[in-house]
Amino acid sequence: MGLEERARKRRRRMKVHRARSFDDAERWDLEYWQSLTPAERLAALVAIHRDVEKVRRDRPPE
Repeated sequence: MGLEERARKRRRRMKVHRARSFDDAERWDLEYWQSLTPAERLAALVAIHRDVEKVRRDRPPE
């Protein structure tokens, strides 16, 4: 699967919200994460950890 196809699939899965305040954003964020199953939340956490590792691995040494 190419980059364009992955981007298309990602856009179909995205859920977005334009917050009117910080409280609104916090409320929406909490509702979104609570609407997911435990397996979906875990998969998101694993994906975040993998992305962080990729960034660390590709970062030039200091």
